[in-house]
Amino acid sequence: MIEPDATTSVADRMMLDIPALLASGDALVFNDTKVIPAELEGVRTREGVEAHVSVTLIGRLGPNRWRALARPAKRLKHGDRIVFGEGDRACLLGTLAASVEERGPEGEVTLGFDLSGSVLDEVIAALGNMPLPPYIASRRPPDDQDRSDYQTLFAREGGAVAAPTAGLHFTDRLLDALAAKDITRHCVTLHVGPGTFLPVRADDTADHVMHFESGFVSQETADALNAVKARGGAVVAVGSTSLRLLESATREDGTLGAFSGATNLFITPGYRFRFVDRLLTNFHLPRSTLFMLVASFSGLELMQRAYAHAIAGGYRFYSYGDACLLSPSRPAS
Repeated sequence: MIEPDATTSVADRMMLDIPALLASGDALVFNDTKVIPAELEGVRTREGVEAHVSVTLIGRLGPNRWRALARPAKRLKHGDRIVFGEGDRACLLGTLAASVEERGPEGEVTLGFDLSGSVLDEVIAALGNMPLPPYIASRRPPDDQDRSDYQTLFAREGGAVAAPTAGLHFTDRLLDALAAKDITRHCVTLHVGPGTFLPVRADDTADHVMHFESGFVSQETADALNAVKARGGAVVAVGSTSLRLLESATREDGTLGAFSGATNLFITPGYRFRFVDRLLTNFHLPRSTLFMLVASFSGLELMQRAYAHAIAGGYRFYSYGDACLLSPSRPAS
């Protein structure tokens, strides 16, 4: 882990140093979303002709309806039927079938499944594969071990198609050390979708459209974090998803409110942070919304210097990579 500071050189740290870098009374905020085995393989039959399709579920729309990315999307049209699962496994579980209710211009489809609610969830969990990051999925297929490895200790609320990977750095030993210093931990939920990681291809960031993601902040959590701020403690977002949700739930007076709904907050340089005081996050790729977020938080010059240091020092990028602990270029208002 590195700790960039605008007034000093970048410092190399270990994750076990986190308790020493924070103060008693500070609060860590984790995203407790849980990655679901959202990738399904199926067969579309139309007029007696079969075609193989893959879908990645990206957002629940109702008890039996999901928004999904289809590959290849050109094989699907409104009204098509898809049967998912194969071999003995599908026979034991029964048929998982869905109808294509709508097809978007960029490979997005709306699927209406024949099953609903918890029964649908169980079958998806049994038939689906974990949606691993592309740089891993291109080298090997997902396996059963990924169902636990690609989750944080805090994973509780199913619905994400990618892990909030800053949380992967935390162990029980580290959590005990934080608690011993009276650094509290709190959870919010933002179901991470694929849009978070899409590159920004538009020349003007105003033309880039962020996908909506479903989030939840309880009133109890909002009250607890407001009390931390009132006592002078710092709120430390663990990961960009926690930060985006906290900022989405912040009211005009700078206090945190309960939140239940969708957010597509796109943070770019010039954004004025209103609630989060520090950020622990992994290293992100250039021209990504995530790098724009960290540059907005700590300043572009500092982040360029920190990333140059990380590359020279052999730090790892991507989901299972290293992290940095960031302070804002100016305090949250």
